[in-house]
Amino acid sequence: MASNLTLVFVLVLCFQLMPRDVYGMRNAPLSSSEAESVSAEGPAPDGTCKSMVQIYGYECQEHTVTTQDGYILSMQRIPEGRGKVVGRKTPVLLQHGVLMDGITWLLNSPDQSLAFILADSGFDVWIANSRGTLWSRGHTLLGPGDPGYWDWSWDELAAYDLPAFVQYIYDQTDQKLNYVGHSLGTLIALVSLSQSKLLDMVNSAALLSPIAHLGQVTSSISQAAAKAFIAETYYWLGMKEFDPKGEAVANLLKTLCKKPGANCYDLMTSFTGKNCCLNSSTVELFLDHEPQSTATRNMIHMAQMIREGTIAMYDYGDTGENMKHYGQPTPPIYNMSGIPNDFPLFLSYGGRDALSDVNDVQLLLDDLKSHESDKITVQYRDDYAHADFVMGVNAKQVVYDPLIAFFKLQ
Repeated sequence: MASNLTLVFVLVLCFQLMPRDVYGMRNAPLSSSEAESVSAEGPAPDGTCKSMVQIYGYECQEHTVTTQDGYILSMQRIPEGRGKVVGRKTPVLLQHGVLMDGITWLLNSPDQSLAFILADSGFDVWIANSRGTLWSRGHTLLGPGDPGYWDWSWDELAAYDLPAFVQYIYDQTDQKLNYVGHSLGTLIALVSLSQSKLLDMVNSAALLSPIAHLGQVTSSISQAAAKAFIAETYYWLGMKEFDPKGEAVANLLKTLCKKPGANCYDLMTSFTGKNCCLNSSTVELFLDHEPQSTATRNMIHMAQMIREGTIAMYDYGDTGENMKHYGQPTPPIYNMSGIPNDFPLFLSYGGRDALSDVNDVQLLLDDLKSHESDKITVQYRDDYAHADFVMGVNAKQVVYDPLIAFFKLQ
């Protein structure tokens, strides 16, 4: 199911099943009902900038963007690093994965977190927060309590959220931007690029733990959940918002632990693969802020990808509904080979990643086999799993420094 595509479920279930004193004095994250009190007009003054960026002495700005379908989204901008860089700075957009938000890029110290490292390297850093997350729960007509608010999947993230973020940054800076995505954040970029969208505003893309083909994920819990149609059942019961902090999801996770092959005594490995380079303080900070809600439809969509092994639009499960939305009985396929051969790409994946599996990544690389050799950089880390790419204490040296070198060549 969709949330199995991030480390979030792992950490949430660890928190729910392990003794509370494991995490000491950690404050509880906001519940969904508390989050709904966040202003529909955008991020509050005590949002991510104040809590995660300015505490380290960085300038940070809160911005809001409205999508064409009415969602009001937040972005944070770090325009300057600790060492003032003279001249025009190239903007970089950071896009998180599912059930996470922009704090993904700020969890470690400034010397280890990609957002700060990019700012210190002379980039103008913009951090996206997708619809449904804490600071992006606004809408021009709907509220999070309305079922219609949650009527979307990652199709809409690619069709509406990403273009809104990119257009806003382009309008603010009058420059083409570089893009970094992790997990689901890579999929929505790949889909947009495969349709030749945003090419006039995006200069290059770096994809960490790239998600495209999902038919060979090795996580036993992920496979079991998708094959059991658990997300669909959740939806049919009327739960349109998938709230990882809610009782229903907690019970669901405990049920998944009883599936054959599910090792709930080593949840991190069971879901994401064996991460090499996390530390406990980062995990604790993560649990202070995450996980975030998403649409149950989004969960269903990625479960479909696991079962079918295809990169397709959302399947309504009914020929008539598919005809209504797509003009054909089955959902259209996204063709990754449609990405322009001269568009600069940086892909980094890990040998221990159970979600962005090496075999699935190889299928993506096969799709890109006609890409111009000097326009694609592929990095493989044998010891890395899914979470290492955003939370690894050595990610600066092994992933981020090569990524920044790639950006500076574009």
